[in-house]
Formats: sequence, C-alpha cells, structure tokens
Amino acid sequence: MDDQLPEAQSAFRFHGSWREFAPIAFSNLLLTIVTLGVYRFWAKTRERRYLWSRTQFIDERLEWTGTGKELFFGFILVIVLFFGPYFILTFVIQRLIFDNDPAAAGLLLFAAFMITFYLGGVALFRALRYRLGRTYWHGIRGGADDRGWRYGWSYVWRWIVGYLVMGLLVPWTMVTLWNERWNKMSFGPFRFRADGESGALMKRYLLFYLAPFILAVVGGVLFASSIGLAQGRVEAAAAIVALVMILSVYVVLGLIALFFYAKYFRVAISGLSLERLDFHFSASTKDWFKLFLVDVLLAVGTLGIGLIFLGYRHWKFFIVHLEAYGEIDLDLLTQSDTARARHGEGLLDAFDMGAF
Repeated sequence: MDDQLPEAQSAFRFHGSWREFAPIAFSNLLLTIVTLGVYRFWAKTRERRYLWSRTQFIDERLEWTGTGKELFFGFILVIVLFFGPYFILTFVIQRLIFDNDPAAAGLLLFAAFMITFYLGGVALFRALRYRLGRTYWHGIRGGADDRGWRYGWSYVWRWIVGYLVMGLLVPWTMVTLWNERWNKMSFGPFRFRADGESGALMKRYLLFYLAPFILAVVGGVLFASSIGLAQGRVEAAAAIVALVMILSVYVVLGLIALFFYAKYFRVAISGLSLERLDFHFSASTKDWFKLFLVDVLLAVGTLGIGLIFLGYRHWKFFIVHLEAYGEIDLDLLTQSDTARARHGEGLLDAFDMGAF
C-alpha cells in the first residue's frame, strides 16, 4: 500500500494536551522525590509512552516500548564501568602530583579527558540507536547494528579538526557528525540517508564567531565615551560598561547562538531521508526564541515546578515543526533485523547530553 503525502500537509501530528499530561508529570515528580531520584528512570519511560502515543505519523500513532528497568540498569552499568575507574584514576593523579611527577599526572589527566570525550560521542550514537530500537510504527521498529565505538573516534577527530583552524570548521564538524550518525541508522528494512551540507551555516556561524570581537570594540568605545561623561570618575564608568557588556554577552550572544542553531537543525533535518520520504524542519529563530522564553517564564513563575513540563513542550515543538514529504510503501516495510540494544541510555544520562 502506498501512502503518498501531499506537499502542503505534514505527515506528523501531535494530539496531546498539557492537561492530559499534567497527572503524569506531577505523579512522576512526587515519586521521584519519595524515592530520592531512583524513580526518574521509570518517570522518563511513562513520559515517553504518553508523548509517543499522542504522536501520529501518517495514519498510525507511534509506540514507545522502552522500559524504566532498561534505563536504570544502563545507568548502573555506566556507574560501575566508567565512574569506578574514573575515581581510581583521580586518586592516581593526585598521588603522582604528591610524588612531584606533574608530567605523568598531566599525561594521565589528558588521557582521561580524551576517553571522556570519546565516550560522549559513543553516548550520542547509542542513545539514538536505543530510541529508534524502542520506537514502533505499524509494529515496525528502527535501530542499527553498529554499536557506535567507531563513531566515538570520529567524534574525537572531527571536533579536533573543527577547532584546529581557529574554530572555523565547527559547522562542518557538527553537520558531518550528524550525517555519520544517521547514515548508520535504519527503520524497518530501509536505511536513513543524511547528506546535510555545512556551507549554508557559515554566514550565521561567522556572525556568532565575530560577535565577541565586535562587542569588545563596542565596549572599548563605550568605556572611553563614558569616562568623558563621568568627568573623570573611571570606576563608575567601568562599572556601567561592565554591566552593559555582561548583559550584551548573555542577551546578544544568546540570540545569535539561537539564530545559528535554528538554521543548523533546519539544514541537518532537511538533509535526512528514508527510502522515498524526505524530512524537513520548519522552526525559525523566532519559534525557538518563543519556546525558550516560555520555558524560562514557566520555570521562574512556578519556582521551578514548571520544569516538569519541559519534556512535553520540547517534544510537541519538535513534532509540530517536523515535516515529511514523499511516499512510503507499507507492503515493503518489514521488521528490522538489527540487534536491539539491551540497555538504555546510561552513558547519555551520565553525561547529560541530548540525543539528537
């Protein structure tokens, strides 16, 4: 059966409401507090089951089949395998410093940093693999046979290259890593194809890149001008300029970063396809700004309690702006034969990183 999507209509729809989600969010919060945080793995699973079940793709809603037990054991596994040796290594480094051997201590510290960075890349890959493997549509799931160990090395060297030329290749690093990650994934028998290009990001990245220098020049001019206006009171002038500069860094640089990331997600997702389906993401900088502004107001206005709704708001934002055009043949959509990950997002959870 062919389900063809008209270009003017998105294949994704979100049917949830915050009123429906509220009982899940509040009970998750209470149980997480009572269990001193242990319940958060099951809370995350309940939240995903709700969000996935309210997300429709063409004619069928998604289904989340992951469990809290998987996430919990994945986290425990990482604590034992990673943080145990990490603490031992910390003591060894302190011992080397105490024994007046800073070169060996520095070498071990550098090795620990590189291993952590490498595992960060592996975490991103395995989290995406896990989420696709637990997401069902028409009884079909996604996944990847690749376990992400090689991707971890790509993650390391691509970021090194990205910063080698004074940081100018960072957009290339971000887009090529996105492409590599998604090109290893599949849904049913079909492989994802990702061929986003970083060239479209360079203007916005250069604006972000040069903004600190421009702000520094503006700050210098303001400082010189304010000295004259303050009639020689240098300390008062410096305080005013420092306040203006701090606000500028947080507000102006934040907005420019948002301007860049809005474009990055549009470029990356628009380069993604699955068989005869092409994906697009339509969120503009204004949309992202409204999302984060309401996030802040919600968190501040509720003294932090509103943070329990951020997962709902972000998922809805993602689905509302996600589009797919083309057609899919359900008769050819057979079950994936990729290996299912046995554990959840332990590494990702430990490093507190986003999966996409």
